[in-house]
Amino acid sequence: MISDFSQLDLQRLPSPCFVVDEVAVERNLKILHELERRSGAKVLHALKAFSMWSLAPLTKKYLSGTCASGLHEARLGREFYSGGNSEIHVFSAAFNQQDFTELLEFADHIVFNSCAQLLRFKTQCEQAQQVRPELAFGLRINPEHSEGEVALYDPCAEGSRLGVTREQLDRYLEKADFREAFSLISGLHFHTLCEQDFLPLQRTLTAVEEKFSDVLGDMGWVNFGGGHHITRLDYQIDALVECVQQFRARYQVQVYLEPGEAVAIGTGVLVSEVLDMSFNQLPQVILDTSATCHMPDTLEMPYRASISGEVEASDSAHTYRLGGLSCLAGDVIGDYSFAQPLRVGDRLVFEDMAHYTMVKTTTFNGVGLPAIAIWNSVTDELKVVREFGYNDFKNRLS
Repeated sequence: MISDFSQLDLQRLPSPCFVVDEVAVERNLKILHELERRSGAKVLHALKAFSMWSLAPLTKKYLSGTCASGLHEARLGREFYSGGNSEIHVFSAAFNQQDFTELLEFADHIVFNSCAQLLRFKTQCEQAQQVRPELAFGLRINPEHSEGEVALYDPCAEGSRLGVTREQLDRYLEKADFREAFSLISGLHFHTLCEQDFLPLQRTLTAVEEKFSDVLGDMGWVNFGGGHHITRLDYQIDALVECVQQFRARYQVQVYLEPGEAVAIGTGVLVSEVLDMSFNQLPQVILDTSATCHMPDTLEMPYRASISGEVEASDSAHTYRLGGLSCLAGDVIGDYSFAQPLRVGDRLVFEDMAHYTMVKTTTFNGVGLPAIAIWNSVTDELKVVREFGYNDFKNRLS
């Protein structure tokens, strides 16, 4: 379900601006909380997809904690999302010594990406558990089962650097020092999905159990990773609930899910303004936003961002190539058609832009970062929570 931003007066906003509907966020959080209640799984908020800590008080009312991809996200989770029974989970492709030492002080789960990293930090892990017995360590596994359609976003693509294959694990288990280190591992983590529903997870679980069922029996928890579009209207929640319940009963483990996009699906937009119009084979429009700086997935995946009010191309439609503000020749958002001609000063609304947008923005070319606003679609209350300027650009450099 997409929040109806047509009711928002765009002239109340600076431009460009990310706008998030707090009502829509809470709707998604309630769905995830109900999943927790019914299935017994614990749902963590993946900060890598949506790190809008202004909404942390709302998020931690409904979810069991956060998962991070490194020290800084983990610190954000501790500073804004912690409290009560909230957990902080961390996975990284590799930890350096300094970050790992700090994480041992406050993280609840630390997941290693390789057997070599587990061996490297074995002694520190043992010492940390003497001080904090509740600290848990996990290992990310690679079931070598691809469900992603885009190789760039497929953690199980051939030659992936993410997770330990069964062959790798068996080779390490032949060594006595690793077997001793492996006794520290109380859980497994896997991740294969990207914006997908239940059936790809079901197939993934089959692959995981085929390769790691003997190891699963010795674990206390299993993390099913992210990429679950649980709050999408067509998601098969009943099937997921049953699957989690059966998996928990089969292996006597706590199951974790760590969706990021599911928290923010349908909750936010990116508002942009037309700065200039020209012509080269077709009408060209320059916006005050940028594909490369503000919505890089449109170039990386790639995908076509939807715009409110766009129509299908036809002889009667007005079609434009929308481009960004940077000097990159490929900073092109795409070709779009409208029922009425665009003019300088018009505002455009890029839909569903809350997740994997704010977290990926850059200041390439010194392009300014979009402001961030919270809107309440019920009361129409609007609050601009952050605007960015020259110092935000300068302070990233030296």
